[in-house]
Amino acid sequence: WQPLRGVSLLANAASPVESPLFRPVTTVADVDQAVQDAGGRMVLLDFYADWCVSCKEMERYTFTDSNVRAALTNIVTLRADVTANSAEQQKFLKHFGIVGPPAILFFGPDGQERRDYRVVGSVEADAFNRHLRRLLGQRS
Repeated sequence: WQPLRGVSLLANAASPVESPLFRPVTTVADVDQAVQDAGGRMVLLDFYADWCVSCKEMERYTFTDSNVRAALTNIVTLRADVTANSAEQQKFLKHFGIVGPPAILFFGPDGQERRDYRVVGSVEADAFNRHLRRLLGQRS
């Protein structure tokens, strides 16, 4: 008889599985430095907040998808956590012309944002994977 057996199963089901390792950034200078240090790779900047339901959905379902994870292997992934909505975080959002999360920006090896590839709002895993493949010039 194991009265607590289901507790660990529920705890594991509630937590995201293997989300990608996002490097935290808090300033424009952090982003600029990461783009400079990317070594010719694309850079993804994810604007995220704990109170953002769509952010949580993407974290749980999109960023844990095996195809998305495979597409992200050659992309530097950054995360700007704007949960506190502080004056500094609002300035950070405004610099990039973002109203609020979720928003995902991409920067090329030349350091320029690929504005045509911006993602605003929640995107399901299959659609995001296709988006990443187009960004990287690969067939879906």
